[in-house]
Amino acid sequence: MKKSILFASLLCLSISSQAQKLPNYVIHYNQSFNGNTSARQNTVVVYANEKETFVSSERELKGQLAAPYERVVVDRSAGNTLLKIAKLKDGALILMRDSLALSRQKFNATNETKTILGYPCKKVETSVNSNKMEVWYTDQLGVKGAPAELGQDLGLVLEIIRNGNTRTFATKVEKVKAIPDQLKLKGNEKRYDELSYKDLIWKNRFIQIPIFQKERIRFSDDVKSDSILRFANGTVIVKKVKIPRIKASDQVFVQLVEQSKGDAYDRTGSVFIIPAEKSQSFLDGMKNGMATLPQYENGNGKTYQGVVQTESFEPIVELMRFFTPFGVKQFNYLQLKDKVWQDSVLYRQDVSELAGMLSEQEVYIGTFIGNYDKNGHEVSVELTIHPGFDGGSKGDLKKTKSLFTTTNVMEMGGQEYGSMFDKDKGVTVSFHLDQDAKNVQLRYITTGHGGWGNGDEFVPKENRIFLNDSLLFKYTPWRNDCGSYRLSNPASGNFATGLSSSDLSRSNWCPGTVTPPIYIDLGDLKAGNYTMQVQIPQGAPEGTSFSSWNVTGTLLFD
Repeated sequence: MKKSILFASLLCLSISSQAQKLPNYVIHYNQSFNGNTSARQNTVVVYANEKETFVSSERELKGQLAAPYERVVVDRSAGNTLLKIAKLKDGALILMRDSLALSRQKFNATNETKTILGYPCKKVETSVNSNKMEVWYTDQLGVKGAPAELGQDLGLVLEIIRNGNTRTFATKVEKVKAIPDQLKLKGNEKRYDELSYKDLIWKNRFIQIPIFQKERIRFSDDVKSDSILRFANGTVIVKKVKIPRIKASDQVFVQLVEQSKGDAYDRTGSVFIIPAEKSQSFLDGMKNGMATLPQYENGNGKTYQGVVQTESFEPIVELMRFFTPFGVKQFNYLQLKDKVWQDSVLYRQDVSELAGMLSEQEVYIGTFIGNYDKNGHEVSVELTIHPGFDGGSKGDLKKTKSLFTTTNVMEMGGQEYGSMFDKDKGVTVSFHLDQDAKNVQLRYITTGHGGWGNGDEFVPKENRIFLNDSLLFKYTPWRNDCGSYRLSNPASGNFATGLSSSDLSRSNWCPGTVTPPIYIDLGDLKAGNYTMQVQIPQGAPEGTSFSSWNVTGTLLFD
């Protein structure tokens, strides 16, 4: 009996001794860049014991971390399974498991050693996405863990150095009685595969505002408006969109995906806003006829509708000028050796400078593709709003004033081409500033058109911009990189020279690309009246062929 009691006592002592050898630890980590450590950083906090490792942060543990955020868990009792758990903005918890992630990590051992926080450490090296990673770990504590996914199976990682300048390092290691319950699985996490899990987190980090989803832009007599307004025989689509608040630190992007559904040619396209602050808007002209809009004349006998601002009217503001390629998707059957055609074209552009026109407003946003094809093109368009890195506001949003737009988005509805540059008057617009404006810029988009050898599409032409009769800026818009987009142009004609039509350099555009704005600094302008003029030496017509220029000018200012 005494022997049994003695054996039981020794067994209890043995178990107690093992528990003391493998306690719970909490490790705090900071990060520095080029030796500088920010006082505002979110300290990484790792809890580890024999069976589990939890990678969290100080703000998460205090309930101060805004969703979406994720933590890493390693379940060592289940074959070193890596788990990632994320909390989304709506409070949902999602989970993904990977039993092979840690075994895929490969390291090169070194002979280097050093002591960190009193613990002897070994160094290994590896490369992650072309980044050199130096990992220092100790095996003296009987637990494994790391401040990230990397190195979780080495030992207890106390320092990671990326590319020699970014250092994540332990600041203290402490024993604790238990792992906080808030870090453990709740049992209500919804499980996803890795790609779906990542996609859910990514989309939870910003605001998506769908505008058009696989809508057809085509020329037909039988198109009808519904929730989407359709004009110019269906070559223009317009929708009223409600935009949430946008902070000055946020970034706003417009994105469009295009496929041909029958049209084989490169066409001018535009995603635009219709300003509605004045008594008359471009939408009025779309509904009531372009002849009802303010008329502009340059003395060449033509009348141009709705292209310049007046006291009662502002022209459209182009968010993005784009050009369709030659028949992407629909004509991919036109095979060439060693050419694998793209399935669609994605156009994406930062338009944050126009956030002042969008924030907390309901605005009409339209999309135009000039074509006479009954099947035309299919487009999907969306806006995305991404929070600023610092989370702050960085002041006020820019104010805007639309001055001129000669892009004739109502081309199939009777709007005249931008051919007014055949006279020195070009585009001349008068405008008034009610108050002093600081840091004024002209957001200027320009492309030349005239699709034959001597047309302005293929002939460089200098753009000259005047403010109050003084030359403000001049440059020659030109793109010589069009051959880079050959794989989006299956129906592009091939010449005896070995070139394709889509290869040819053009006046600031290529088939399958966006034409970004340029920003012309005007400095500070006092309140008062101003005149702006754009001159371009537009080429003369040849027979029925003529040249034109699509130019857009919008003032941005504080």
